[in-house]
Amino acid sequence: MNTVRITTLVALAALACAQDDQQQQSPTGLASLVRDSAGIRITENARPLAGSRLPWRIGSEPTVSIGKLEGEEPYMLHWAGSLARLSDGRIMVGNSGSSEVRMFDASGTHLVSWGGEGEGPGEFMTLARAAPWPGDSIVAWYSSGLSISVFDSDGNYGRSFVLQSGEAEVWRRPRPIAVRADATILAIRDPEDADTAVVEIWDADGALSASLGTHPHREVIVTTNEQGFSELSLPAYGRELVTGQWGDLVVASHTARYEIRAFRSDGTLARIVRREHVLRVPTQEDREPYIEEQLAMYATIPDFPPEMVEQARKSFESTPLAEAFPAFSRVLSDAAGNLWVREYDFPREERPAPLWTVFDPEGRVLGFVETPKGLRIDQIGEDYILGHFRDELEVEYVQVWPLERSGG
Repeated sequence: MNTVRITTLVALAALACAQDDQQQQSPTGLASLVRDSAGIRITENARPLAGSRLPWRIGSEPTVSIGKLEGEEPYMLHWAGSLARLSDGRIMVGNSGSSEVRMFDASGTHLVSWGGEGEGPGEFMTLARAAPWPGDSIVAWYSSGLSISVFDSDGNYGRSFVLQSGEAEVWRRPRPIAVRADATILAIRDPEDADTAVVEIWDADGALSASLGTHPHREVIVTTNEQGFSELSLPAYGRELVTGQWGDLVVASHTARYEIRAFRSDGTLARIVRREHVLRVPTQEDREPYIEEQLAMYATIPDFPPEMVEQARKSFESTPLAEAFPAFSRVLSDAAGNLWVREYDFPREERPAPLWTVFDPEGRVLGFVETPKGLRIDQIGEDYILGHFRDELEVEYVQVWPLERSGG
């Protein structure tokens, strides 16, 4: 196994020698080293022991499951890409396949749907995402200029606006990615051909509130073609920028290293959290799983020409490998202010279940948690996990799983 060691352990040792550093323990007893530097809190964490798990329990089956192979239309989901459980227990589903927002009660019974494809007030031209908006409202954004619409929780249309960037081309405009608790909008400018991205915060009227700056984004490799010209390509297993929220902070971190960078609402860096990690280098044996994963999408297209699949295979066979695998995959904040960081799933090493490292609100590592296999998690509450599941027949489900926290 090829590995590239990073300097977390060295940094831990150096921090221990500094007078202003504080050696702390997380609620679960794991050691962390914390220091403040120019208003930035830096926390260095060792990796939890392999095989260890937090004493938190996720139920053996979901308490709510929404979705059917056949039946009433609201229960037949298609590209249910955004989910949220509201404060009163209702479950919101952004069903992008029909460009609808669908609302269900706490037991999973359908209540109301709104939107649909169109250009009229309250309709969507390709729904991207929907999310709770402060004040028990719902906000949804969609194509046609990246418009944003606000509804009450019963689906009554309120207003629409756009992020007033002044850019004429849609692909240059900021793309909303999340709604924050203070009714501001987290957005990103990341054109497909760019290796950097700008992360921004916009207010509820579509005006720029703060910029978190320009960040490295997609990993790009420069190669020389047969004619001697340079070409840019995205490598297999490439690393990229990951964004998310952590309480009132915004996370914008590149997966090239295990380092979480969290920013304040004014765009200044507030916190850096690191965890011991060993970077691994992809080998030629890892190429085939990458190719099969890329080709799998063609199998879902009816009557897709076999010769085009073969052409795609040849293209993927020549795709360069990344310098190293990503250090992590995703970040999610839970209702208790903890940050969940999903461990990267290496090819040829299938995990029994997705594995997450959980950090407390101060950035101190708590330990590992496993979540149900196949469940893409959208929201983590005090006592539940809400996510999207797809079965072997490609039927989609929205599920609520019970979560019991104990031992810290």
